Amino acid sequence: MQRKLSLTVGIAMMSAQLVHAQVVETTRLIGFGEAKYPSDFTHFDYVNPQAPKGGNITYSRVGTFDSFNRFGTRGVSAAGAEAIYDTLFLPSEDEIESYYPLIASKVRYNDDYSWMEIDLNPDAVFHDGHPITAEDVAFTFMKFSTEGVPQYRIYYKDVKSVDVKSTRTVRIEMAKPNREILLSLVQGMAVLPKHYWEGKDLGEPLNEPPLGSSIYKVSDYKAGQSVTYARVKDYWAADLPVNIGRNNFDTVRYDYYRDETVTLEAFKAGEYDFRQENVAKFWATLYQGKNFDNGLIKKEEIAHEIPQSMQAFVFNTGRNIFSDARVREALNYALDFSWMNKTLFYDQYTRTRSYFQNTEYEAKDLPSEVEKTLLEPIKDQIPTRVFTQAYQPPMSDGSGRIRANLRKALSLLKEAGWELNNKVMTNVKTGATLDFELLIYSPTTERIAIPVQKNLKLIGVNMKIRTVDTTQYVKRLRDRDFDMVSHGYGANRYPSRNLLIAWNSHYIDSSYNTAGVKDPAVDYLTQKIAENQDDPKLLLDYGRALDRVLQWNFYVIPQWHLSKFRIATWDKFARPAIRPKYTLGEDTWWIDADKVKKLPKKRQ
Repeated sequence: MQRKLSLTVGIAMMSAQLVHAQVVETTRLIGFGEAKYPSDFTHFDYVNPQAPKGGNITYSRVGTFDSFNRFGTRGVSAAGAEAIYDTLFLPSEDEIESYYPLIASKVRYNDDYSWMEIDLNPDAVFHDGHPITAEDVAFTFMKFSTEGVPQYRIYYKDVKSVDVKSTRTVRIEMAKPNREILLSLVQGMAVLPKHYWEGKDLGEPLNEPPLGSSIYKVSDYKAGQSVTYARVKDYWAADLPVNIGRNNFDTVRYDYYRDETVTLEAFKAGEYDFRQENVAKFWATLYQGKNFDNGLIKKEEIAHEIPQSMQAFVFNTGRNIFSDARVREALNYALDFSWMNKTLFYDQYTRTRSYFQNTEYEAKDLPSEVEKTLLEPIKDQIPTRVFTQAYQPPMSDGSGRIRANLRKALSLLKEAGWELNNKVMTNVKTGATLDFELLIYSPTTERIAIPVQKNLKLIGVNMKIRTVDTTQYVKRLRDRDFDMVSHGYGANRYPSRNLLIAWNSHYIDSSYNTAGVKDPAVDYLTQKIAENQDDPKLLLDYGRALDRVLQWNFYVIPQWHLSKFRIATWDKFARPAIRPKYTLGEDTWWIDADKVKKLPKKRQ
């Protein structure tokens, strides 16, 4: 009787485990919310499935390039190099974190996210006709883990193995089950050809175009000056739903110029086709001339509600002078946005105040009761104003006279141990002066930095502006060899696990942590966000809580944003009726043959 009972219990326990451990098979990967498109969808809503193929588009870039390796830790990669390789799945541009098959055809995974198997499309090939196999996927993971940027192997430390199960099936085993890590690894993985990259160092620059797999490949280039990508005529994935109506140009070219002023004049003279303007003065005063008057160049402002990046003057908090939050807060008072917007920007911009700008995760008012509860474990590690005040960057009346703001700055600096000595801000204990360098690579950045420099001078702070070329800038940014840069943090559609790379101290070697933040409260919140990716309601409160903590630590001097695209094109393009929600969507445009006939020959 006892043996029979034990056997019954054992069978029951085994049955419960089998019921719990279900295998999910799907053609869609959903990182957040629900997928918009069904498994049998034919094309994205924001494309024209009948868009004609042909013609060309030419873009501009400022600076130069010396590598075709987008993944290298050295060198500056050519524009467009990130698109040489196809990925396992492709995201739609009107959803948050929904991915659809490209190289992959479907996946299977255990619902506890301890493993996943990816089946590859049997038609998938590299540009040389070599099949894309599971061996290439496994090789890619190992290549990134051993030679790629340091944050990759740290981020995916819980991945136990990526093994070949069959020619077209790869299996991922997790050392510790983790939904977000497993999905993120599969979603955006660019697959490298083993037969090309074996024996090459992924961290080093590449002075030749590598073997790729995407719809475009390098067809021509002049080192540091231009690069042209040609559409692959027999591209294996042209008829997949994710590609229908996209990538309609025969060639995509990037020409490099010395600076933005020269670049704009080249556009007006007909040297390239498309320009998205980021300089308010240029947009307000320089987009004029005969080609605008006769309708050959089309100038547009297209409103959008896309989440905005935190573009800012970023402090390197690893520098002693910026280790004190009171110093960082004080220097915020030297940026007179109201005056700059009126005088320099023609009232086109809005001040940025959030790391989740233009989303529901932006912390606007005082924290909710749920947020307070979430912040309770780190209450003693965060500024008290997180609980008592809604953050707002310093304001002014736009007159250019900001004496009240500068008095506040002086008060904060005094609290931090600094005082004016012969009109120079001096540290009371060490006698050091408050001098630092703003590292830039563009003359347009110098234009917006000079007013800040002048205001700082009034309180005895010496901000030197140093302009370097783009290659040196990128290297110093990666090495964190700067006091301050005009850079920023990418836009966040929602609080994703990627916030670990941007803010968590365990990923400090990542260049994405521009400010070099090492803060236990920030570590705590980003880790909690990573652990709760399947709970949208909790993410809302954690996202706002993180936003508050970042705001009140003054890691940056926020700049401004524009919730519209300012674009100018030589009038040769047609566009779908629907624009993708989260991008401008140039890859859905096509050439209008009737418009082309009216243009000068070099723009046809």
